[in-house]
Amino acid sequence: MKYSGWPDPGELVVGRIDEIEDFGVFVDMLEYEDKRGLCHISEVASGWIKNVRDHVNEGQTVVAKVLEVDEESQQVDLSIKDVNDHQRKEKIQEWKNEQKADNWMELAFGEDLDDETYAAIANEFLAEFGSMYDGFEQAAIHGQEALDDTDLDDEEVEQIVETARENVSVPYVNVTGYVDLSVPTADGVDVIKEALQAAEGNGEIPEEVELEVTYVGSPEYRIRVRAPDYKTAESHLEQSADRASAVVADHGGTGEYHRERNTDEE
Repeated sequence: MKYSGWPDPGELVVGRIDEIEDFGVFVDMLEYEDKRGLCHISEVASGWIKNVRDHVNEGQTVVAKVLEVDEESQQVDLSIKDVNDHQRKEKIQEWKNEQKADNWMELAFGEDLDDETYAAIANEFLAEFGSMYDGFEQAAIHGQEALDDTDLDDEEVEQIVETARENVSVPYVNVTGYVDLSVPTADGVDVIKEALQAAEGNGEIPEEVELEVTYVGSPEYRIRVRAPDYKTAESHLEQSADRASAVVADHGGTGEYHRERNTDEE
């Protein structure tokens, strides 16, 4: 997808150098339709420049900062030297991500997807998530729920979620906690089994979350959670311990949640 408008001053853009002159370089802005910018020789690199070709080459992909936009004269002034290494890497990754998302759109809706429909779907992504890539990523993590606030129809949502879950590599985090479970009654073993089933969610854990409870050493049990982000992981970790503790409490027992181990590793 390419933007049809103009970039804003201060924006970082990805471009390809398509012409080098003594006074500077012309840059084809890859994210915008039919837009070309000029980077004056003084903005190519810091310090005195004898030969522009010592610093850039034709066909080179660069990240540049937009200095000024004159729509009337169709001119965009750029600076390559004002972009630091961190900004450059981050912007290139963002651009590559959007290229992936563009490919996912084709996988979801076919090569014959018309421009108007493409733009309508893309604009929903941009409005809700800030980028198409982030929209597909959220769809992969949370499924149809992630798209509830968009105006996409049910069929479009279904196609997006299916494509996202088949193609998007979702970042996950892992957290671990522990719960001590004690039941002083004769049926204590059965109560503990019931508590562990409750800790594992009784089959009601969301698809994007993996939760496992394992025995460490009496009375300690380990809870491991894998989730898309720390907030979600920590929440499910505590909820798991709370469910187990509630079961043993109902039978006169005690449950204590803690993040570090109380029992020494064997």
